[in-house]
Amino acid sequence: MTVKPDPSSLDLTGVEWTISSRSGGSGNCVRVAVQDGYVLVGDSQNPDRLPHVFTPSEIKAWLEGVKDGEFDFLLNA
Repeated sequence: MTVKPDPSSLDLTGVEWTISSRSGGSGNCVRVAVQDGYVLVGDSQNPDRLPHVFTPSEIKAWLEGVKDGEFDFLLNA
């Protein structure tokens, strides 16, 4: 089992965040980045909040589930 770093231990200065072009520029979207082999997912409206940290295999499982429609119910939330 991989022990992920605590988000507060990460140096987030200089992290290059990506925000979906589908957010419409309103900032109502999550932002993602990669640092030290981990995927960071943060709140674009609250950039001072610490991001969630995921392993590449966790993100892969999530993305494959999204592509398979497993999370389509979230579109109606």
